[in-house]
Formats: sequence, C-alpha cells, structure tokens
Amino acid sequence: MIQVAHDGHCKEKKKEKAAASPVVCYVADRNELRRRVIDWLQTEIVPDGWFTKGSNFTDILLKYFKNYDNGDTQLDSSELLKFIQHNETAVQMNSYVEEENNRLLRSLCVDALIELSDENADWKLSFDEFLNCLKPGFNPPEKKCALEDETYEDGAETQVECNRCVCACGNWVCTAMTCDEKSPVIDTNGDEEMTEEEWTRRVAELNKHQVS
Repeated sequence: MIQVAHDGHCKEKKKEKAAASPVVCYVADRNELRRRVIDWLQTEIVPDGWFTKGSNFTDILLKYFKNYDNGDTQLDSSELLKFIQHNETAVQMNSYVEEENNRLLRSLCVDALIELSDENADWKLSFDEFLNCLKPGFNPPEKKCALEDETYEDGAETQVECNRCVCACGNWVCTAMTCDEKSPVIDTNGDEEMTEEEWTRRVAELNKHQVS
C-alpha cells in the first residue's frame, strides 16, 4: 500500500537522501497567475465616453482570443501561453526564482488553467471556456488528490524509492528518475516490489479519480 508521507506543502528533509521533488504548479501558483492576468486585463477596460464607445472585460478577452487563435476557434496550451506572455512584466510568477524555472512554472500553470475550465476535456479552450476561466467573479474549485480511499490537500507528498510524488491541482505529479537497478522500486511499506512500468501505471491509476 502506498502511503502519503506528508499532507501540506513540501518540507525540506535534512540529512536524508530524499528524492528531488517534481516541479509542479500548486493551486496557489495557478490562482496567482490567474489573478495577475485578470488585473492586467482590467487595466485595459475603457469606460464609455460621450464621444466614443468604451470596452468591457468580455470585449478585451475576445480581442485577445482572436489575436492568438490559429483559426480553429480554440486556444491550446501553446496559444494560451503566448497570450499570457503578451504582458511579460505583469505575469512574472516569482521574482526570486531563476528565469528558466519561472518559464517552466508558468507553462505548467497554463495547463492547470486549461484544465480548470476545459468542460469537454479536449485540452483546448473555446471562447466561452476562456471567458469563464478568467472571469473575475469565478471562484476556482480546489481539487484534492485521492490515494487508498483517502483524500489529500494540495502539497501532500509521497515517495516510492528514488521518486517523489506531490499533489498539485488535484493530480499526483511524480519525478521520473531511473532508480538503481539493484534497488527495485518498492512501495512505502517495503512489502512489494514493483517495476518502473508498474509504478508508472500505479501513478496513472491514482489520477483516474480526482476529488473536488
């Protein structure tokens, strides 16, 4: 049986050969990116004047949607990322992390934003889904991860041999390091040996049932 070692955001373990944690977009990261994009979009709203028609939030989003859509009336992850990078200064995730990690984190959070509003699970956003994702009044649900009939909060972690898994936005995300061949992958109780392929299938099984 696989067990969760810690419920909550990852804590550094000293003097242990712990597996490196996977780079993930936590709920807080996803929500922070979403908030920054909304704040930037709201600055572009122009109220109606006596001499000119103004613009509202939907108008602004439709303009960007048309600008970044490749013609299929949907935004995929690469198109959504380009839209978000339109205002580079506004969407810097964390000024204290390296630029490479900043870009990776932003890319992962773009996927999390798509999953947030992708009603038909095609990993693309129609305009209505795009609008719903970034609507200021929308309160994103906080999905939890399931494991052995238990639910765990964002940031919970578990480890199998040299690989660590963390709960992020309702999914278990694991590192994919090749473990020492002399040390087969085992579950956290040390009761059962598993091959790398079996462990990959186990992780996929964990994510079949997301918990809202």
